[in-house]
Amino acid sequence: MFFDGPIGSGLRLYTNMPDYPSRIQDLLDRYVNKSCTREELEELFSYIGDERNREVLQYFMEELYQADHTAPDLDFNEIYAQILAPAPAARAGIFSLRRMAAAAIVLLLAGSAYFFLQRKAPEKGIVAVQETDIAPGVNKAVLTLSDGSTVTLDSAGNQVISQGHTTIRKQNGQLLYAAQGDGAGVHYNKLTTPRGGQFKLVLPDGTKVWLNSASTLRYPTTFTGEQRIVELEGQGYFEVAKNALQPFRVMVGNMEVQVLGTDFDVMAYPDETTVNTTLLAGSVRVKEGSALQLLQPGQQAVLDNQRHGITVRTADLKKVTAWKNGLFVFNNMALPAILREVARWYDVDIVYAAKPSEELYGGGIGRNLNLSGVLDLLEGNGYNHFRIEGRKVIVLP
Repeated sequence: MFFDGPIGSGLRLYTNMPDYPSRIQDLLDRYVNKSCTREELEELFSYIGDERNREVLQYFMEELYQADHTAPDLDFNEIYAQILAPAPAARAGIFSLRRMAAAAIVLLLAGSAYFFLQRKAPEKGIVAVQETDIAPGVNKAVLTLSDGSTVTLDSAGNQVISQGHTTIRKQNGQLLYAAQGDGAGVHYNKLTTPRGGQFKLVLPDGTKVWLNSASTLRYPTTFTGEQRIVELEGQGYFEVAKNALQPFRVMVGNMEVQVLGTDFDVMAYPDETTVNTTLLAGSVRVKEGSALQLLQPGQQAVLDNQRHGITVRTADLKKVTAWKNGLFVFNNMALPAILREVARWYDVDIVYAAKPSEELYGGGIGRNLNLSGVLDLLEGNGYNHFRIEGRKVIVLP
């Protein structure tokens, strides 16, 4: 789901549960106020990882969630299971990414954010307060009709758009097309999200598409013939309505994703070096030229834009779909790759006045934070500093 407002406008910690450990209360307070030392973090997550404390932790999570009506729907049993799941082998002194990220959801609900570096960061002085700030992206897009006219879309209000025999409704922050009986009224429309925008679309066959920022989807107003074909640039998440007699196709430049009925994500930004197709359910075939790869759920096809070869690898599904669920999730990611995501969501340009560090980041940040909050977290856990100047982020030593 997309969030229409910030997650948790204030910080609330609940201490009225009988025998709630005062030390844990103190550690949680230090954590959400970003004053925990590395040793205190280890102590806190050692407590969270102890199944004997399940009742206390779930109490905290559920009470915190119930007090905040703007937070997303969450399955607390699943989250806690993730926290307690066996962690993969890792170097000494490095936290389990999966366990830490799951635990971080608790504090994201409190309007806090969680981030950590894959190694101990150096000590730094107090970071100067940002003089300017930029709000996160929102639900907004531009619909281009077949006659070239445009309609600006956002989350506010409902409206009906008529186009020949086609009726398009904007309702509850999404665009819905009514199914057509024949091809007499077929037109091609284009939905474009700017940087700092995202939007949901329901195609006439019932297929649901979530468009990330800086993305475009071109599609017919009704599907006729033997195939359902759409064209994508940027990133989209698809839940395709099943129709074995009319296969679904997503065209991405010279690449084609062939679908019957499935859930998948395609990332095809011009400033990225690869086009990534990730399958969550069902099956898809990814084709470019003579190269053809069949994906199973949990796999990702990676097309190299320079070498034009397709490789298949195991996907990090939580990371791939994080944008759709209101989060940035980084798993061993370099700073430039992170800043490209930040630039698209906050509609800013990244200017390098210094070489980015080679450290790899891991963790999660809510996409509901203002830009300065995201940069503070990156800065506090890495080696580079940042400055906001208008709609530019300057990367400093």
